[in-house]
Amino acid sequence: MTQGQGRPRHFPMSEIDAAAVLRIGIIADTHGLLRPEVERAFGGVAHIVHAGDIGSPNVIAGLERIAPVIAIRGNVDTGGWADQYPETRMITHGGCRIYVLHDIKTLQLDPVASGVDVIVCGHSHRPGIETIGGVLYLNPGSPGPRRFNLPVTVATLDLTPNGPAAVIHHLGAV
Repeated sequence: MTQGQGRPRHFPMSEIDAAAVLRIGIIADTHGLLRPEVERAFGGVAHIVHAGDIGSPNVIAGLERIAPVIAIRGNVDTGGWADQYPETRMITHGGCRIYVLHDIKTLQLDPVASGVDVIVCGHSHRPGIETIGGVLYLNPGSPGPRRFNLPVTVATLDLTPNGPAAVIHHLGAV
């Protein structure tokens, strides 16, 4: 995926002031590791979305010290602690519909027909931003234990009257 922006939709000016921005921290594939750099990258976010492979309830507890967290379960999230997390979530923030799943290959809905503005996924550990059919696809990569030579990353998603816009943040961690 390459960097891009979504389309304007679901953002009536009466609902959101023209200068307003709602920033959401997007994270996936922590695999039990919450690096201190994540807190800096997520400074000022209103919410955090975790797209699975949390790895430990301690990760969610750490993220909740930054902002309220919505999380889903990934393929490594097993055991009683993970039962509370669904495999997918449809959420709405700032008039933007966001569908969260762990592995994009398991997507079973038509985002356009379902009125989805943003698809958030993880699993591959490869960060990316791409717009397809007017839907913004966002994979924040992974800030967990380094895998192969992939970068250590998270993302932020800004919800504005002009639509959603995402940025990948390289944490520079080793």
